Amino acid sequence: MLTKTEKTFSYVFFLILIAELLCGSIESLSQLHYFTKPSLVISLILFFWKESNALSKSIRSLTLLALMFSLFGDVLLMFVDLSPNYFIFGLVAFLLAHVMYIIVFLKYRNRSKNPSLHLVILDIYAIGLFLFLKDYLGEMLVPVMVYILVILTMAWTSFLREGKVPKTSYNFVVFGAILFMASDSILALNKFYQALPFANILIMSTYALAQYFIVFGIKKQQ
Repeated sequence: MLTKTEKTFSYVFFLILIAELLCGSIESLSQLHYFTKPSLVISLILFFWKESNALSKSIRSLTLLALMFSLFGDVLLMFVDLSPNYFIFGLVAFLLAHVMYIIVFLKYRNRSKNPSLHLVILDIYAIGLFLFLKDYLGEMLVPVMVYILVILTMAWTSFLREGKVPKTSYNFVVFGAILFMASDSILALNKFYQALPFANILIMSTYALAQYFIVFGIKKQQ
């Protein structure tokens, strides 16, 4: 399923992820967190840029933009303790990343497929999460509502590629999109509802795997 180059990169990526989980959880290593966290997406950017030459120029550019916006979001969220504005800017950066992914997924939409059941399930989940959090959001109510709608769209459009791309590409992207929703859900619960045990580990592991599977899934379109 994975080429030799993909396997080699995967080993490196998961070593970076382990380092990030340790640095984000152990106080004495916390300063290294400012290096390990952005290194995850930077490694994906370099890998995808080098290994995606067979893809169309638009798909490559949009995917790289999604990763760049994700990187900006990662960096901004590391400084939320300095100002709440960093959270807003980070939210916008990730919103733009999702928009880029939505456009990428729609470029390979199979118009003969209408995965309405998937949309219903995603809608139930998103509405349930929003209703649970809405009393805790305060002035973030509208921004979070918009963000939920965008990531919901990103997840749904990932299902629209079925039959238009190789099965491995489809499965990887769908799994990555679901993990992205899971990561953002845990982040929202941890920030707005209450601190969750092992929140950093849960958020970063699901987020890193989400980006990994989406990038690999897009690459395997070629």
